Amino acid sequence: MFDRDIEKKALALATKFPVIGILGPRQSGKTTLAQKIFPSYTYVSLEDPQSRLFAEQDPKGFLETHMNGDGIVLDEVQHVPDLFSYIQLIVDETQQPGSFILTGSQNFLLHEKLPQTLAGRIALLTLLPLSIDELKRANRLPDRYEALLFQGGYPRIHAQNISPQDWYPNYLNTYVERDIRELRNVANLTQFQRFIKLCAGRVGQLVNFSDLGRDAGLSFHTVKEWLSLLETSYILFFLQPYHKNFHKRLVKSPKLYFYDMGLTCSLLGINSVKDLDTHYLKGNLFESLIVSELLKMRYHRGLQPNVYFWRDKVGHELNCLVEKGEELLAVEIKSGKTLTSDFFTNIHYWQKLTDSSPSNSYLIYGGHELQKRSYSHVLGWQNLDRLS
Repeated sequence: MFDRDIEKKALALATKFPVIGILGPRQSGKTTLAQKIFPSYTYVSLEDPQSRLFAEQDPKGFLETHMNGDGIVLDEVQHVPDLFSYIQLIVDETQQPGSFILTGSQNFLLHEKLPQTLAGRIALLTLLPLSIDELKRANRLPDRYEALLFQGGYPRIHAQNISPQDWYPNYLNTYVERDIRELRNVANLTQFQRFIKLCAGRVGQLVNFSDLGRDAGLSFHTVKEWLSLLETSYILFFLQPYHKNFHKRLVKSPKLYFYDMGLTCSLLGINSVKDLDTHYLKGNLFESLIVSELLKMRYHRGLQPNVYFWRDKVGHELNCLVEKGEELLAVEIKSGKTLTSDFFTNIHYWQKLTDSSPSNSYLIYGGHELQKRSYSHVLGWQNLDRLS
Protein backbone atom coordinates (compact mmCIF):
# COMPACT_ATOMS: atom_id res chain seq x y z
CA MET A 1 0.00 0.00 0.00
CA PHE A 2 1.49 3.30 -1.12
CA ASP A 3 1.37 6.55 0.82
CA ARG A 4 -0.30 9.01 -1.52
CA ASP A 5 0.32 12.75 -1.52
CA ILE A 6 -3.42 13.40 -1.71
CA GLU A 7 -4.21 11.74 1.64
CA LYS A 8 -3.64 14.81 3.80
CA LYS A 9 -5.81 17.01 1.61
CA ALA A 10 -8.64 14.47 1.46
CA LEU A 11 -8.72 14.12 5.25
CA ALA A 12 -8.69 17.89 5.72
CA LEU A 13 -11.55 18.43 3.28
CA ALA A 14 -13.59 15.68 4.97
CA THR A 15 -13.72 17.84 8.09
CA LYS A 16 -15.33 20.69 6.12
CA PHE A 17 -17.46 19.19 3.32
CA PRO A 18 -20.22 16.58 3.69
CA VAL A 19 -19.22 14.91 0.40
CA ILE A 20 -15.75 14.20 -1.00
CA GLY A 21 -15.43 13.14 -4.63
CA ILE A 22 -12.25 11.31 -5.70
CA LEU A 23 -11.95 11.13 -9.48
CA GLY A 24 -9.29 9.61 -11.68
CA PRO A 25 -8.54 6.88 -14.19
CA ARG A 26 -9.34 3.25 -13.54
CA GLN A 27 -6.77 1.53 -11.32
CA SER A 28 -5.14 4.76 -10.13
CA GLY A 29 -5.74 3.76 -6.50
CA LYS A 30 -8.99 5.55 -5.64
CA THR A 31 -10.58 2.56 -3.88
CA THR A 32 -7.43 1.73 -1.93
CA LEU A 33 -7.04 5.37 -0.90
CA ALA A 34 -10.65 5.69 0.31
CA GLN A 35 -10.51 2.47 2.31
CA LYS A 36 -7.13 3.35 3.80
CA ILE A 37 -7.94 6.83 5.08
CA PHE A 38 -11.61 6.17 5.95
CA PRO A 39 -11.32 2.65 7.42
CA SER A 40 -14.46 2.84 9.59
CA TYR A 41 -16.76 3.76 6.69
CA THR A 42 -19.05 1.25 5.02
CA TYR A 43 -17.67 0.39 1.59
CA VAL A 44 -19.95 -0.39 -1.37
CA SER A 45 -18.87 -0.90 -4.97
CA LEU A 46 -21.46 0.05 -7.55
CA GLU A 47 -19.66 -2.11 -10.09
CA ASP A 48 -21.22 -5.02 -8.23
CA PRO A 49 -24.43 -5.88 -10.15
CA GLN A 50 -26.51 -6.59 -7.04
CA SER A 51 -25.48 -3.39 -5.28
CA ARG A 52 -26.08 -1.39 -8.44
CA LEU A 53 -29.55 -2.88 -8.92
CA PHE A 54 -30.47 -2.14 -5.29
CA ALA A 55 -29.26 1.46 -5.67
CA GLU A 56 -31.15 1.95 -8.93
CA GLN A 57 -34.45 0.47 -7.73
CA ASP A 58 -34.50 1.88 -4.20
CA PRO A 59 -31.92 4.68 -3.75
CA LYS A 60 -33.26 5.80 -0.39
CA GLY A 61 -33.38 2.28 1.02
CA PHE A 62 -29.92 1.57 -0.36
CA LEU A 63 -28.37 4.54 1.44
CA GLU A 64 -30.25 3.88 4.68
CA THR A 65 -29.06 0.26 4.62
CA HIS A 66 -25.39 1.06 4.19
CA MET A 67 -24.94 4.26 6.19
CA ASN A 68 -23.25 3.95 9.57
CA GLY A 69 -22.32 6.52 12.18
CA ASP A 70 -19.12 7.51 10.35
CA GLY A 71 -20.04 7.45 6.70
CA ILE A 72 -20.09 5.49 3.47
CA VAL A 73 -17.68 5.01 0.57
CA LEU A 74 -19.51 4.60 -2.75
CA ASP A 75 -17.10 3.26 -5.33
CA GLU A 76 -17.61 3.96 -9.07
CA VAL A 77 -20.67 6.04 -8.23
CA GLN A 78 -21.08 7.23 -11.82
CA HIS A 79 -23.00 4.01 -12.48
CA VAL A 80 -25.99 5.29 -10.48
CA PRO A 81 -26.06 9.10 -10.86
CA ASP A 82 -29.62 9.25 -9.48
CA LEU A 83 -28.09 8.67 -6.04
CA PHE A 84 -26.84 12.25 -5.99
CA SER A 85 -30.29 13.70 -5.32
CA TYR A 86 -30.81 11.41 -2.34
CA ILE A 87 -27.34 12.15 -1.02
CA GLN A 88 -28.19 15.84 -1.22
CA LEU A 89 -31.28 15.33 0.94
CA ILE A 90 -29.29 13.47 3.57
CA VAL A 91 -26.41 15.94 3.82
CA ASP A 92 -28.75 18.93 3.89
CA GLU A 93 -30.58 17.35 6.80
CA THR A 94 -27.61 16.09 8.83
CA GLN A 95 -24.97 18.73 7.95
CA GLN A 96 -22.32 16.17 8.94
CA PRO A 97 -18.89 16.69 7.32
CA GLY A 98 -17.33 13.69 5.61
CA SER A 99 -20.55 11.66 5.38
CA PHE A 100 -19.99 10.44 1.82
CA ILE A 101 -16.84 9.53 -0.08
CA LEU A 102 -17.60 9.10 -3.78
CA THR A 103 -15.14 7.68 -6.29
CA GLY A 104 -15.49 7.66 -10.05
CA SER A 105 -13.45 6.94 -13.16
CA GLN A 106 -15.50 8.98 -15.59
CA ASN A 107 -15.67 12.55 -14.43
CA PHE A 108 -18.14 13.94 -16.93
CA LEU A 109 -20.82 11.41 -15.92
CA LEU A 110 -20.41 12.68 -12.38
CA HIS A 111 -20.45 16.32 -13.39
CA GLU A 112 -23.67 16.04 -15.41
CA LYS A 113 -25.59 15.64 -12.15
CA LEU A 114 -23.39 17.59 -9.76
CA PRO A 115 -24.40 21.17 -10.70
CA GLN A 116 -28.03 20.37 -9.93
CA THR A 117 -27.49 18.43 -6.74
CA LEU A 118 -24.19 18.50 -4.85
CA ALA A 119 -22.75 21.86 -5.87
CA GLY A 120 -21.47 23.61 -2.75
CA ARG A 121 -21.63 20.37 -0.79
CA ILE A 122 -18.84 18.40 -2.47
CA ALA A 123 -15.07 18.83 -2.67
CA LEU A 124 -13.56 17.23 -5.77
CA LEU A 125 -10.10 15.70 -5.88
CA THR A 126 -8.25 14.05 -8.75
CA LEU A 127 -6.04 11.01 -8.12
CA LEU A 128 -3.66 10.13 -10.95
CA PRO A 129 -1.24 7.18 -11.12
CA LEU A 130 1.76 7.12 -8.79
CA SER A 131 4.07 10.10 -8.91
CA ILE A 132 7.86 10.04 -8.84
CA ASP A 133 7.86 11.19 -5.19
CA GLU A 134 5.34 8.52 -4.18
CA LEU A 135 7.42 5.80 -5.84
CA LYS A 136 10.56 7.20 -4.26
CA ARG A 137 9.05 7.01 -0.76
CA ALA A 138 8.07 3.39 -1.39
CA ASN A 139 11.56 2.51 -2.67
CA ARG A 140 10.01 1.60 -6.02
CA LEU A 141 11.54 4.28 -8.22
CA PRO A 142 13.93 2.90 -10.88
CA ASP A 143 17.38 4.40 -11.29
CA ARG A 144 16.81 5.05 -14.98
CA TYR A 145 13.89 7.08 -16.23
CA GLU A 146 13.57 4.73 -19.23
CA ALA A 147 12.46 1.98 -16.85
CA LEU A 148 9.87 4.30 -15.33
CA LEU A 149 8.60 5.28 -18.80
CA PHE A 150 8.14 1.60 -19.62
CA GLN A 151 6.56 0.64 -16.30
CA GLY A 152 4.33 3.66 -15.89
CA GLY A 153 2.77 4.64 -12.58
CA TYR A 154 -0.26 2.42 -12.06
CA PRO A 155 -0.03 1.03 -8.51
CA ARG A 156 -0.86 -2.60 -9.32
CA ILE A 157 2.16 -2.95 -11.62
CA HIS A 158 4.53 -1.85 -8.84
CA ALA A 159 2.74 -3.54 -5.94
CA GLN A 160 2.46 -6.94 -7.62
CA ASN A 161 5.45 -6.81 -9.98
CA ILE A 162 3.26 -7.36 -13.03
CA SER A 163 4.91 -7.10 -16.42
CA PRO A 164 3.80 -3.97 -18.29
CA GLN A 165 3.52 -6.15 -21.40
CA ASP A 166 0.85 -8.20 -19.63
CA TRP A 167 -0.96 -5.42 -17.79
CA TYR A 168 -1.41 -2.54 -20.22
CA PRO A 169 -3.04 -4.40 -23.14
CA ASN A 170 -5.59 -5.85 -20.72
CA TYR A 171 -6.12 -2.44 -19.14
CA LEU A 172 -6.71 -0.91 -22.55
CA ASN A 173 -9.13 -3.65 -23.59
CA THR A 174 -11.10 -3.23 -20.38
CA TYR A 175 -11.21 0.53 -20.83
CA VAL A 176 -12.39 0.30 -24.42
CA GLU A 177 -14.77 -2.62 -24.05
CA ARG A 178 -16.44 -1.35 -20.87
CA ASP A 179 -16.02 2.40 -20.43
CA ILE A 180 -16.21 3.49 -24.04
CA ARG A 181 -19.28 1.36 -24.71
CA GLU A 182 -20.88 2.86 -21.62
CA LEU A 183 -19.89 6.46 -22.25
CA ARG A 184 -20.59 6.86 -25.94
CA ASN A 185 -22.13 4.77 -28.66
CA VAL A 186 -18.84 4.09 -30.46
CA ALA A 187 -19.78 1.57 -33.10
CA ASN A 188 -16.28 0.60 -34.24
CA LEU A 189 -14.16 -0.17 -31.18
CA THR A 190 -11.28 -1.42 -33.32
CA GLN A 191 -11.15 1.95 -35.03
CA PHE A 192 -11.26 3.66 -31.64
CA GLN A 193 -8.26 1.63 -30.44
CA ARG A 194 -6.40 2.59 -33.62
CA PHE A 195 -7.26 6.21 -32.92
CA ILE A 196 -5.73 6.00 -29.43
CA LYS A 197 -2.54 4.60 -30.93
CA LEU A 198 -2.40 7.44 -33.45
CA CYS A 199 -2.71 9.86 -30.53
CA ALA A 200 0.17 8.11 -28.76
CA GLY A 201 2.29 8.68 -31.86
CA ARG A 202 1.69 12.42 -31.42
CA VAL A 203 2.66 12.61 -27.75
CA GLY A 204 4.40 15.89 -26.91
CA GLN A 205 3.36 17.49 -30.21
CA LEU A 206 1.00 20.27 -31.25
CA VAL A 207 -2.48 18.98 -31.99
CA ASN A 208 -3.60 19.20 -35.61
CA PHE A 209 -7.17 17.93 -35.62
CA SER A 210 -7.43 17.83 -39.42
CA ASP A 211 -4.25 15.76 -39.84
CA LEU A 212 -5.31 13.40 -37.07
CA GLY A 213 -8.73 12.95 -38.66
CA ARG A 214 -7.20 12.27 -42.09
CA ASP A 215 -4.82 9.62 -40.69
CA ALA A 216 -7.61 8.00 -38.68
CA GLY A 217 -10.21 8.21 -41.44
CA LEU A 218 -12.52 10.23 -39.19
CA SER A 219 -14.43 13.47 -39.49
CA PHE A 220 -13.28 16.58 -37.65
CA HIS A 221 -16.33 16.29 -35.37
CA THR A 222 -15.56 12.67 -34.47
CA VAL A 223 -11.92 13.50 -33.75
CA LYS A 224 -12.98 16.24 -31.33
CA GLU A 225 -15.54 13.93 -29.69
CA TRP A 226 -13.13 11.03 -29.27
CA LEU A 227 -10.37 13.27 -27.93
CA SER A 228 -12.87 14.59 -25.41
CA LEU A 229 -13.64 10.99 -24.38
CA LEU A 230 -9.95 10.26 -23.86
CA GLU A 231 -9.45 13.48 -21.93
CA THR A 232 -12.41 13.12 -19.62
CA SER A 233 -11.53 9.52 -18.81
CA TYR A 234 -7.98 10.53 -17.85
CA ILE A 235 -6.06 8.89 -20.69
CA LEU A 236 -4.61 12.05 -22.22
CA PHE A 237 -4.63 15.80 -21.65
CA PHE A 238 -3.90 19.02 -23.51
CA LEU A 239 -1.36 21.61 -22.42
CA GLN A 240 -2.50 25.06 -23.42
CA PRO A 241 -0.18 27.78 -24.77
CA TYR A 242 0.63 30.69 -22.51
CA HIS A 243 -1.52 33.67 -23.42
CA LYS A 244 0.88 36.59 -23.07
CA ASN A 245 2.69 37.20 -26.35
CA PHE A 246 5.70 39.37 -25.34
CA HIS A 247 5.40 41.09 -28.74
CA LYS A 248 5.59 37.77 -30.56
CA ARG A 249 3.10 35.91 -32.74
CA LEU A 250 2.34 32.71 -30.87
CA VAL A 251 0.96 29.33 -31.80
CA LYS A 252 -2.56 28.81 -30.49
CA SER A 253 -2.84 25.02 -30.75
CA PRO A 254 -2.47 22.96 -27.55
CA LYS A 255 0.05 20.16 -27.13
CA LEU A 256 -1.04 16.57 -26.53
CA TYR A 257 0.30 14.54 -23.61
CA PHE A 258 -0.61 11.30 -21.86
CA TYR A 259 -1.02 10.93 -18.10
CA ASP A 260 0.82 7.61 -17.97
CA MET A 261 3.89 6.69 -19.97
CA GLY A 262 3.57 2.93 -19.46
CA LEU A 263 0.24 2.99 -21.24
CA THR A 264 1.70 5.24 -23.95
CA CYS A 265 4.64 2.87 -24.49
CA SER A 266 2.21 -0.03 -24.81
CA LEU A 267 0.17 1.88 -27.39
CA LEU A 268 3.36 2.57 -29.33
CA GLY A 269 4.29 -1.12 -29.38
CA ILE A 270 7.36 -0.66 -27.17
CA ASN A 271 7.98 -4.09 -25.63
CA SER A 272 11.02 -3.50 -23.45
CA VAL A 273 13.24 -0.84 -21.92
CA LYS A 274 15.82 -1.77 -24.56
CA ASP A 275 13.32 -0.94 -27.30
CA LEU A 276 12.68 2.40 -25.64
CA ASP A 277 16.37 3.29 -25.54
CA THR A 278 16.46 3.83 -29.30
CA HIS A 279 12.85 4.84 -29.95
CA TYR A 280 12.34 8.02 -31.97
CA LEU A 281 9.75 9.31 -29.46
CA LYS A 282 11.90 8.77 -26.37
CA GLY A 283 12.40 12.52 -25.88
CA ASN A 284 8.67 13.19 -26.30
CA LEU A 285 7.84 10.49 -23.77
CA PHE A 286 10.28 11.98 -21.27
CA GLU A 287 8.73 15.39 -21.81
CA SER A 288 5.25 13.94 -21.28
CA LEU A 289 6.45 12.25 -18.09
CA ILE A 290 7.73 15.52 -16.63
CA VAL A 291 4.66 17.54 -17.64
CA SER A 292 2.33 14.91 -16.17
CA GLU A 293 4.38 14.96 -12.97
CA LEU A 294 3.91 18.72 -12.72
CA LEU A 295 0.15 18.14 -12.97
CA LYS A 296 0.26 15.43 -10.29
CA MET A 297 2.06 17.83 -7.96
CA ARG A 298 -0.96 20.13 -8.26
CA TYR A 299 -3.84 17.67 -8.40
CA HIS A 300 -2.57 15.60 -5.48
CA ARG A 301 -2.55 18.73 -3.34
CA GLY A 302 -6.10 19.59 -4.30
CA LEU A 303 -5.00 22.40 -6.64
CA GLN A 304 -5.81 23.16 -10.25
CA PRO A 305 -3.09 22.94 -12.92
CA ASN A 306 -0.88 25.99 -13.35
CA VAL A 307 1.25 24.76 -16.27
CA TYR A 308 1.43 26.05 -19.86
CA PHE A 309 3.87 25.98 -22.74
CA TRP A 310 5.20 28.86 -24.83
CA ARG A 311 6.05 28.81 -28.52
CA ASP A 312 6.22 31.54 -31.11
CA LYS A 313 5.58 31.29 -34.83
CA VAL A 314 9.26 30.94 -35.74
CA GLY A 315 9.88 27.99 -33.43
CA HIS A 316 11.27 29.45 -30.20
CA GLU A 317 9.77 27.38 -27.42
CA LEU A 318 9.77 26.67 -23.71
CA ASN A 319 8.37 23.31 -22.68
CA CYS A 320 6.65 24.67 -19.58
CA LEU A 321 5.74 27.89 -17.90
CA VAL A 322 4.59 27.38 -14.33
CA GLU A 323 2.57 30.07 -12.58
CA LYS A 324 3.67 30.29 -8.96
CA GLY A 325 1.94 33.17 -7.23
CA GLU A 326 3.09 36.35 -8.95
CA GLU A 327 6.09 34.58 -10.46
CA LEU A 328 6.41 32.71 -13.73
CA LEU A 329 8.85 29.79 -13.72
CA ALA A 330 10.47 28.86 -17.03
CA VAL A 331 11.07 25.10 -17.35
CA GLU A 332 13.01 23.42 -20.14
CA ILE A 333 12.93 19.60 -20.42
CA LYS A 334 15.73 17.55 -21.97
CA SER A 335 15.92 13.75 -21.99
CA GLY A 336 19.71 13.69 -22.38
CA LYS A 337 21.79 12.55 -19.41
CA THR A 338 24.88 14.64 -20.11
CA LEU A 339 24.54 18.38 -19.67
CA THR A 340 25.51 20.38 -22.74
CA SER A 341 25.36 24.09 -23.51
CA ASP A 342 22.59 23.74 -26.09
CA PHE A 343 20.25 22.48 -23.34
CA PHE A 344 20.06 26.10 -22.16
CA THR A 345 19.44 27.80 -25.53
CA ASN A 346 15.69 28.24 -25.05
CA ILE A 347 16.14 29.42 -21.47
CA HIS A 348 18.62 32.07 -22.58
CA TYR A 349 16.25 33.24 -25.30
CA TRP A 350 13.35 33.44 -22.83
CA GLN A 351 15.36 35.45 -20.32
CA LYS A 352 16.44 37.90 -23.00
CA LEU A 353 12.89 38.23 -24.34
CA THR A 354 11.18 38.74 -20.99
CA ASP A 355 14.02 40.13 -18.86
CA SER A 356 13.19 37.44 -16.32
CA SER A 357 15.40 36.42 -13.42
CA PRO A 358 17.67 33.38 -13.82
CA SER A 359 16.46 32.29 -10.38
CA ASN A 360 13.08 31.52 -12.00
CA SER A 361 14.57 29.29 -14.71
CA TYR A 362 14.88 25.51 -14.46
CA LEU A 363 16.35 22.80 -16.63
CA ILE A 364 14.99 19.30 -15.95
CA TYR A 365 17.06 16.62 -17.62
CA GLY A 366 17.51 12.85 -17.76
CA GLY A 367 20.47 12.77 -15.38
CA HIS A 368 20.69 12.96 -11.61
CA GLU A 369 22.74 16.05 -10.74
CA LEU A 370 21.47 19.10 -8.91
CA GLN A 371 23.20 22.31 -9.88
CA LYS A 372 22.68 26.01 -9.40
CA ARG A 373 24.19 27.79 -12.35
CA SER A 374 24.35 31.53 -12.84
CA TYR A 375 21.59 31.40 -15.45
CA SER A 376 19.44 28.43 -14.35
CA HIS A 377 18.75 25.76 -11.77
CA VAL A 378 19.46 22.23 -12.98
CA LEU A 379 17.28 19.42 -11.66
CA GLY A 380 17.63 15.71 -12.29
CA TRP A 381 14.35 14.01 -13.20
CA GLN A 382 14.06 12.47 -9.72
CA ASN A 383 14.04 15.87 -8.00
CA LEU A 384 10.97 17.63 -9.31
CA ASP A 385 9.89 18.37 -5.74
CA ARG A 386 12.36 21.27 -5.86
CA LEU A 387 9.82 23.05 -8.09
CA SER A 388 6.94 22.75 -5.63
